[in-house]
Amino acid sequence: MVDVRLDSLCDLVAIQVDPARHEASIYVGLEHVASARFTRSGHGSSSDVQSSKFAFRAGDILYGKLRPYLDKAVLAEDEGICTTELLVLRPKKGIDPRFLIGVVHSPSFVEHAVSGTTGVQHPRTSWQHIGSFKLPDFELREQTAVGALLWKVHDTLLANEEAIKAGENTKRAAMRTLFTKGLRGDPQIDTEFGRIPESWLSLALDNCATVQTGVAKGRKFANAEMVDVPYLRVANVQDGHLDLSEIKEIHIRRSEVERYRLRNGDVVLTEGGDFDKLGRGFIWRGELDLCVHQNHVFAVRPDRKRLLPEFFAYLAQSAYGKAYFLKVAHKTTNLACINSTKLKEFPVLIPPTLDEQREIVDILDAIDRKIDLHKRKRAVLDKLFKTLLHKLMTGEIRVADLDLSALGKASPGGAAA
Repeated sequence: MVDVRLDSLCDLVAIQVDPARHEASIYVGLEHVASARFTRSGHGSSSDVQSSKFAFRAGDILYGKLRPYLDKAVLAEDEGICTTELLVLRPKKGIDPRFLIGVVHSPSFVEHAVSGTTGVQHPRTSWQHIGSFKLPDFELREQTAVGALLWKVHDTLLANEEAIKAGENTKRAAMRTLFTKGLRGDPQIDTEFGRIPESWLSLALDNCATVQTGVAKGRKFANAEMVDVPYLRVANVQDGHLDLSEIKEIHIRRSEVERYRLRNGDVVLTEGGDFDKLGRGFIWRGELDLCVHQNHVFAVRPDRKRLLPEFFAYLAQSAYGKAYFLKVAHKTTNLACINSTKLKEFPVLIPPTLDEQREIVDILDAIDRKIDLHKRKRAVLDKLFKTLLHKLMTGEIRVADLDLSALGKASPGGAAA
C-alpha cells in the first residue's frame, strides 16, 4: 500500500463560538472523553461553561491534544460545542469517520502524537504534528470494513463494561439490604454508621479477631540469621483484589518471619487510600509461601468460631464499614488513613448464627463471581481491540482474513447483541 498523511484524510475545523449563544447545545470537555474509547462517556451543558469553545457536528472526530498518551478521542454523534483542548477533525469526502476514529486510537498514532508534545507541566501535541502522521492508503470499501469491525469489537467491550457496572450496582444493593435487614427482614435499629438488624450483636474486632501489623523495610539486625522472603505491599492490593505481577522481597531476620507471615484466610486491608477505597481488601489464600506483609498493610485473622473471614471482608467494604472507616480515619485532601487501634475498635456485626454468615457470603460470592467473569472477558477483549487497532491500521492483517463471529452481532456505534 501507498502511505498517506492524516491531513489528507481530514481537516482541522476551528470554529470558535460563544457558549452564551449556544445555550441549547451540549458541551463536551476532556472529562467526558474516556481513554481508548470511541464514544463519549457523558456531556455537560453549554450554560455551565464560559469563554470561547469550538463548534462541532455529527461525524467529526474530537481529539484530545492535551497529554496525548491518554489516548482520548471520540466520534461525535450529534452537534455541540467542546473545549479548545479538543481538536475538531472533520473527515474529507470519501473518508469513513468510523475508520478515522480508529486511526487516531491506533498505537502507532498515539506514539507519533506523543513524540510531538511541547510543554512540561501540560504537554500538548498539535495539528501540525499529528497531521503529518502516515498510514497505508485504504480504499473507501476497505475503510468501511475496517471501521465496522473495530466498532463491533468496541461495542462488545462497552457492553461487557456495562455488565460489570450492573454487577457492581447489584452487589452494592445486596450488601445494603443484607447488612441492614439480614436475610429475613429483621427489625432494625439505628447506629451512628447506619441501620442494622436488631438481632445482630455488635462486637469490637479485637474481641473476635487478631489484627496483625506488618514489617517495615530497611530494619537493620546485627548478628542475626537473615532470609529473603516475598513482601506484600500496598501496591499489590488493587481495589479489593490481589496483584502479584510485581512482588518484591524483604531481607528479614528468620526468627521474625512467623510474626509477620500471612496465613490462609487472613483478610488483608491497607491502612489508607482514596476515600471510596477504604475497607477494600481480599482474602489471602496462601498464594505465596512464607509471604510477609508491609507495615502499611493489615492482616485480620478472625476467630472462625465467631466470625467468618469472608463475612468480615464484605462487611468492611459495605456502606456500614465505609461509614466507620471514614469517621475514624485521619484525612488529607484526597486520602484517608486508619491505624491499628481504630481497626481493632471496628464494631463488627455478628448475626445470631454462623449459618447466616455463610448464607450472606454465598449470595455475595455468587455476584462477585459474575463480576469477575465479565472482568476477565473485558481483559481479553481489550487486548484483542488494541491488537486489531495496530494490525489493521498498519495493513499487517486484512478484514477478510479474520473471523470474529464469536463476538456476536453489533451495529457500528451501538451495543452488542
